[in-house]
Amino acid sequence: MKPTGTDPRILALAAEVAKSPEQNVPVILLKLKEIINNTPLGSSELKKIKQDIYCYDLIQYCLLVLSQDCSRIQGGWTTISQLTQILSHCCVGLEPGEDAEEFYNELLPSAAENFLVLGRRLQTCFINAAKAEEKDELLHFFQIVTDSLFWLLGGHVQLIQNVLQSDHLLHLLQADSVQIGSTVMTMLQNILQINRSKPTKILLKINRQKEEEDLRLQLQLQRQRAMRLSRELRLSMLEIVHPGQVEKHNREIEEKSALIIQKYWRGYRERKNFHQQRPSLMENKAAVTLQRAALKFLAKCRKKKKLFAPWQGLQELTDARRVELKHQVDDYLKRHPGSQMSDVASRELHAHAQERLQHYFMGRALEERAQQHREALMAQINTNIEQLMKAPSLKEAEGKDLELFLSRSRPVAAKAKEAHLTTLKHMQAPWWKKLGEEPGDEINVPKDELNVELGTLFIGGTKPP
Repeated sequence: MKPTGTDPRILALAAEVAKSPEQNVPVILLKLKEIINNTPLGSSELKKIKQDIYCYDLIQYCLLVLSQDCSRIQGGWTTISQLTQILSHCCVGLEPGEDAEEFYNELLPSAAENFLVLGRRLQTCFINAAKAEEKDELLHFFQIVTDSLFWLLGGHVQLIQNVLQSDHLLHLLQADSVQIGSTVMTMLQNILQINRSKPTKILLKINRQKEEEDLRLQLQLQRQRAMRLSRELRLSMLEIVHPGQVEKHNREIEEKSALIIQKYWRGYRERKNFHQQRPSLMENKAAVTLQRAALKFLAKCRKKKKLFAPWQGLQELTDARRVELKHQVDDYLKRHPGSQMSDVASRELHAHAQERLQHYFMGRALEERAQQHREALMAQINTNIEQLMKAPSLKEAEGKDLELFLSRSRPVAAKAKEAHLTTLKHMQAPWWKKLGEEPGDEINVPKDELNVELGTLFIGGTKPP
């Protein structure tokens, strides 16, 4: 029965095979390789194409070509090796449908047997070849055939028994050539690994199914036991309650049950909504953090640009304004006559002014670096605070959460260690030393008792000397 919606490439290829002479059929069948390679591996489209190839008897044509004499086939061993690849890829993953019995009982064993026969022919040609180049080429074709056979057996494990019992495999193992023998042994080793892995997978699948069935039965038994206990409790309560109060008692039980169901349902719904909204909340928080950092960076850039902006010069003055300013300068010079300064004194004053300017700019650079250091410390403190806010409680903390409670700051770590040791010393102190203390009083422990412990403190990722 021909399938509906057949790929037009398969239809055209099948028509070309039917109309072409026998000697051109092998070359035409090589077009199947391009069709298969251009289809995504494991897709439903590839499965449909393999079904179309099988339904139009193109796989049977490949088997007939492989059973012919190599000298009569156009392209020789090159064409034959490519046809073995096409045949193995078409048979693996194929769902034959109504013809499943013919496919599994006749076509697949015949394909495996043809691969072994081709291997024996290549073995004979390899032994009889005289040139090294010819031997290398024949060995390459032999490896392609064995790889195709291994691919076929990997998709249909039931063929392994037929291959292992075949006389052709025995002849291949008795080869005089080292290269042929090593290739056959490698293939045989891979086949045995496939054969061993099959029972293991089946056993694991059975065990998994058994565990799932046991778990399902246990849950069912627990549910039945809980229902039975609930009914027994309800019956015992009904025996105690007065007959006139039974309806009221049942209504109270129903209301309590409804409240319990609503409580658990609302808790589940809120947890689900929280988990759904958590990524968006994290994204919003990250966006706010990025915006804050970007705004700070832009403000700093504007400040630097304004600080180092070139001098724009004075506005143009009118003649009247120039005359007015000149009169003001002349009047000031008349009222404040300046002392004459020698060239040496002028140079010393200029050098002193340059030194003061250099000192000012160096101090400003140090001040800017100190400000940057303070901002970095504040950012680190904010990061530590956020990590502590997100950190789980000490009861829920695990080994991987220890880094959330560590601080890279030596003063912070030292202060935390000192507070911890102070608390421990106070807890270990005798009761008579704690008389008269209030719950809110500060704990005082002599520093001499703490220095012993602080001497071996591991602070900020550094080891003690």
